[in-house]
Amino acid sequence: MAEAADFQGTSPSPARRWLRRTGALLAAAPLLAGLCQLPATPSAQAADNSGSVSVAIDTVSPTAPTDGDALTVSGTVTNNGKQAVTAAHVGLQVGPELNTRSSIDTVTDDQDSLQGSTGSEVGGKYVAKFARLTPGVAQPFSISVPVDELDLGDPGVYQFAVSLSGKTSAQPWDQPLGIQRTFLPWQSDEADPKTKTTFLWPLISTVHMTAETGSNAQQTPVFLNDDLAEEISAGGRLDQMLSLGENLDVTWVIDPDLLASVDAMTRSYRIQGAGDTTTPGTHQALAKQWLARLQKAVEDKEVVALPFADPDLASLAHNGTSVTGSLSHLDEATDVAATTVRTVLHVTASTDFAWPVNGAVDPSIVKVATSAGADKVIARSDSLQETAGLSYTPSAARPIGGGTTAVVADARLSTAFQGDLTKASSATLAVQRFLAQSLALGLQTDKQRSIVVAPQRMPTASQADAMAEAITALQGGNWSQTQKLTAAAAAKPDPGATTKVPSASAYPSSLRKQELPKWAFQQTASTRNKLDNFKVILSDQSRVVTPFGRAMNREMSTSWRGRATEASGFRSDVEAYLDELTSQVSLIDKSETKLSGRSATIPVTVQNNLVQGVEHLRLRLTSLSPNRLEIGGSSYDEQAVEVSGGHSQTVKFTTTANANGKASVIAQLYTEDGQPYGEAVRFDVKVTEFTATVMLVIGGGVLLLVLAGFRMYTQRKRAAAREAEQNGPDDEADEAVDGPKNPEGPDDRLKEETGTGPGADDPEQPSDLTADTAAESADPSGTGERVDR
Repeated sequence: MAEAADFQGTSPSPARRWLRRTGALLAAAPLLAGLCQLPATPSAQAADNSGSVSVAIDTVSPTAPTDGDALTVSGTVTNNGKQAVTAAHVGLQVGPELNTRSSIDTVTDDQDSLQGSTGSEVGGKYVAKFARLTPGVAQPFSISVPVDELDLGDPGVYQFAVSLSGKTSAQPWDQPLGIQRTFLPWQSDEADPKTKTTFLWPLISTVHMTAETGSNAQQTPVFLNDDLAEEISAGGRLDQMLSLGENLDVTWVIDPDLLASVDAMTRSYRIQGAGDTTTPGTHQALAKQWLARLQKAVEDKEVVALPFADPDLASLAHNGTSVTGSLSHLDEATDVAATTVRTVLHVTASTDFAWPVNGAVDPSIVKVATSAGADKVIARSDSLQETAGLSYTPSAARPIGGGTTAVVADARLSTAFQGDLTKASSATLAVQRFLAQSLALGLQTDKQRSIVVAPQRMPTASQADAMAEAITALQGGNWSQTQKLTAAAAAKPDPGATTKVPSASAYPSSLRKQELPKWAFQQTASTRNKLDNFKVILSDQSRVVTPFGRAMNREMSTSWRGRATEASGFRSDVEAYLDELTSQVSLIDKSETKLSGRSATIPVTVQNNLVQGVEHLRLRLTSLSPNRLEIGGSSYDEQAVEVSGGHSQTVKFTTTANANGKASVIAQLYTEDGQPYGEAVRFDVKVTEFTATVMLVIGGGVLLLVLAGFRMYTQRKRAAAREAEQNGPDDEADEAVDGPKNPEGPDDRLKEETGTGPGADDPEQPSDLTADTAAESADPSGTGERVDR
């Protein structure tokens, strides 16, 4: 029955099932206990290879020891576990020689792993002991040992480790609990030959200046912010680069825009504020001091000038060449570079070098890089990779066709100082790794080579510190000698080195994602077109062309990578400010104009609110109804316009009306080459024309006046005749005896008749009994009376 119950398809009773499971658990208990004592599986160990104690190497001095030196290593150990570590000690371990550069990479990847060989411990008195390491508490250590005790052999790179061993309550036996691996370059004698090494020392910053300038004669510049003052002040990034670089034998690679910006700060400048406000800058003395130090630092050093504002060559090659005019910006940036360096630093800089981002190249980048006159392109070995299977690193110079030389920087050395190096331990590891790679490179062959190191464009202050420490050690070492970049580019190429530029598909996608888009170049082209249209009307073009030209160079800067929003905002601000300036020259709006008569003039006013005069403008007035209203004898007329700064000019156009009613008119400014300038002004003209009927009415009125005057004249003649008849013969007799009562000559009678003689004003004269105006007298006027018309 019991066996039958365990057959497939049958179910045991609950009691039996419980007893069986309990028995199985009791039987497995010893086995489980034994399994718990077994070592962890490899996968479990891999999850915690770094150990429970972290070891940090803060200093290695000297970084590259030679015979007779004492090596001092200091740092900290920190118990990251939950249990205290007792009977602990820190020891130094010298591992085997690393014969290849890739083996150095491998050690770097496993620098804090407890797995793998580390060599034997120096031991003896060259240890640091700790009775107890409390969890979470960092403990410092320092060990100094004569180099002779390290038992170093032939020149080379040796793995060097600092490890901590100790006990815990759970594992009460001595065991390694933490380790930190680094490298010890060993070259006790002068190497023959030495590697010629060129280290680029970049002075490059982000964009700081806007296109806006003051209206004063000095054109006070406006800065985006006050960040540049922070960078050049004590402890700032650029101050640190200068302080360190002036004591090193390096090739200075400088963005002229940085020089122009600091130089602008030496005079009056303003900082952009909220809205349209600006505040005065106050760091003139700081800028003068920094520039003076830089001038002294480079006076006998090699200086390479990048194109102004360090344009993004890859973005231009991949997205900008299809936009008309984009390459012209690169030409301008190259042309102004040498002038800026010479003006500010008083040295002659080389402008023969182009430096794409991270030294990544493809055929289009090389083509763009050399289009502005540069015949040398600074590439990097992780882009222009070796394909011939060389067993050593070749010299930097490579002819890549078309008279162009690729100066290929070593990728391992160039990227040694990236990342967060604010901690002393991180910086020390970077320095030791750099020196190890440099020595390993030199020991690859007995051929002398020229090697170039091109670090990141804008190192942080901590990265610059580490770079300077490594360069100082390298220049004081036994296996390298300094060489200028121009000499490295001119060195004899290695015949086995690759000269094939990688295809566009090989360009890193991570870099392509950060490029300026095509529409960014289209926006810059739009700004350029507006500037070209604006500058032709100015009496002093340099006040606008220079600041806007440099602003458009800045729109293409490499420093916008990773800051797409800020880049877009900068471009929009430049274009908006240009639009604002352009709008300062405009036509004043007009309301409806009334035009009476057949011919008249229409005034149009041009306002110039700029501080400088405008010229080479033409104002065109166009009638949209030429059958009703003609301007200048046709449908339109135009006149030249010149307006002084801050003034206006009114231009008058002659018009001819052909019919009554409204006629629409458009006023538009044009440049001399026929391009419209600014907004057009449209207004209506109400025409009231004098027609033939009106002229007939006026003519009839004049005729009536003439007839009325003639009637007055005949009435006065008749009145005079009647008066003579009434006097009769008696009057004639009296006149014969006594003479005439009123003797008068012909002249006196004429004066009386014309109203100018004595009788004209005598109220007693009979002829004045009737009114002397045609409007009030119905009688005929006297002989010779004048009628005013």
